Amino acid sequence: MTASASAARPARPYTRRISPIERGYLNAAATGTPQLIQMVLDGEGWIDPDALQKAVRAATLATPGLAVRRRAASWRADGPFPPVVGLPRAPGFDASFFHRDLDVVTGPVCEVGVAEGDVTRLVVRASHIVTDGRGLRQWIADVFRVLRGEEPIGAASMVDDTHFRAAAGKVRAAPQPPRLGGLPPVLGRGRPDGTPLWTRRRVRACPSAVTARVAAAVSRHLATGSGRVIIPVDLRRHDPAVRSTANLTSRLVLDIRRDDDWKRLHGQIVGALLHKRDVAVLDGDFLRGNPFANSLREARELDGTRFPATAIITDHGRIDTDDYRTERFRPTGFFTLPMLVPYAEMFLSACRIGDATELTLACRARPGAREAGELLLDDVERALAAAD
Repeated sequence: MTASASAARPARPYTRRISPIERGYLNAAATGTPQLIQMVLDGEGWIDPDALQKAVRAATLATPGLAVRRRAASWRADGPFPPVVGLPRAPGFDASFFHRDLDVVTGPVCEVGVAEGDVTRLVVRASHIVTDGRGLRQWIADVFRVLRGEEPIGAASMVDDTHFRAAAGKVRAAPQPPRLGGLPPVLGRGRPDGTPLWTRRRVRACPSAVTARVAAAVSRHLATGSGRVIIPVDLRRHDPAVRSTANLTSRLVLDIRRDDDWKRLHGQIVGALLHKRDVAVLDGDFLRGNPFANSLREARELDGTRFPATAIITDHGRIDTDDYRTERFRPTGFFTLPMLVPYAEMFLSACRIGDATELTLACRARPGAREAGELLLDDVERALAAAD
């Protein structure tokens, strides 16, 4: 299974400018920390590799943002189609496939790994510089539409975050979060080795306010009296009619206290969304006006021993596994492998499938990190299970 060559492009190539949000991710990637989205789909049955490659090609023609390359200050869809790569039977997360970066200058910016065995596993990897979770899931759903013999819906919009800033209407200026000198690590001690450590947990519960409940559980493990979490927010909520695979993820910054109450945190999150703080942050310089690192030099100085933020917490919501079903393949699980971010110690990802919540914790591998991560997930599990 090999990558298809670039060909059969539309007469007018997909081109859009690199947005300030995406420049922030370029800055993070320049520190040597891969900025990747990795979505894992497990299932029963079989997917024909040749049919999958054809489906990937058809879905990408309808969604050209997954075949872009960087051209000066723009993205242009003249790159290779995402390749389909055969993986060893049941590869562990220490396999090189999960750790190699994707180059946004040469492409490809997306790839699909397939492992067959007792469980068929698809791993979709994409550069977070050019797309986000919602955009990538739209593309994956189109791949499966093609596999079912349906037409892809596509996502060819070339808008960037300025469109959603306008769509949100009047927005009050948001207070600038103060910069923190650096929070000590929660998970393990000593210098990290630079590789991500992923820990999964499936909780048989689907409560509301997952982000706030997770943040409250994290607060019980703070090494000091306070911490800070970052909550990604999808800007598409301000114009749901737009189908785009661009990186349209803004952020909310939430300060937490040790042993914080999830209801207080949930109220702050809801209030921030009502006041459109996710849009207000765009009115400043997304790269230089953030409270974490305002230059490449500052980002490189974050060596994994102290962090401006404790955690990033993202909730992908409910995943409809029927979107990924074919006659021969029935999905049984879906989870993500969050990336490391230079300015945050950990990244917690959640999604709901059926009657369960899938959690994945990403942190830096260091002595004691795995054990501390398991204890933190124990607290998160208790918080979610008690609420359901």
